[in-house]
Amino acid sequence: MPDARELALRIRLRAVRMVAALGMGYLGQALSSAEQVAAVFVGARPGVDRLVCSPGHYVIGPFAAAAELGLLAEDLVAGYGQDGSAVEAIGTERSPVMDYTCGSLGQGLSAALGFALADRFRGSDARIFTMVSDGELEEGQVWEAAMFAAHHRLDRLVVLLDANNSQVDGPVDGITTIEPIAAKWAAFGWHVRDLDGHDVDAVCGALSDADRVAGRPSVLICRTSTRHGLDCLPPDADGHFIKVPPELAQAAVAELTGKLAALHA
Repeated sequence: MPDARELALRIRLRAVRMVAALGMGYLGQALSSAEQVAAVFVGARPGVDRLVCSPGHYVIGPFAAAAELGLLAEDLVAGYGQDGSAVEAIGTERSPVMDYTCGSLGQGLSAALGFALADRFRGSDARIFTMVSDGELEEGQVWEAAMFAAHHRLDRLVVLLDANNSQVDGPVDGITTIEPIAAKWAAFGWHVRDLDGHDVDAVCGALSDADRVAGRPSVLICRTSTRHGLDCLPPDADGHFIKVPPELAQAAVAELTGKLAALHA
């Protein structure tokens, strides 16, 4: 098992290769969430803890992590985003790796609290790690679920909120004002951490802290960028759905391979 910092780099590199095979895809989501995904995969207990991916286009990160850790077969990963593949570009109920993923935005937290409540009834101490995007906070269902989770004191539920200020129509803050995010979750009764989502040690530490919180669900507001960790991206690259021509893919692979080598130097 690589450490979380190395796994985050490997997630980025794997995601570049997955998207490069198609010439386009949801690379920005892997770049912004790599540290969150790495922290979960390093810290979760296999076969016990659960992973819910609410925004379906974020599945590239967990797919990449699973491939790097030998949890997803290479032949399946090679079919990423292709017609008929179980490794879809936008996840569905049949997606491997995760316990639940959503196509329509805003539904994942509801599924996650269902897991948390069911596990409580069964006497399980499973943690439910739930990936949510900041654009999803425009959906009322998210806040209904947040209210329910706090009321039922579902303290095994942890939300990793990828606050990358990016959605299909443009910057989130130009579409809907969702700040102050931290104050809103706190007002709903959640334990809140607002942190640099690209500081993998901070993310791992916040997950450990959340594990010790009793009586409240936890949310990690991870401030991120859809460009982070890949300096070769052109200035006009669309962070939501990016075109990756061969020359950009080659530059990205070279950059990330170099960073991995430097990590072990």
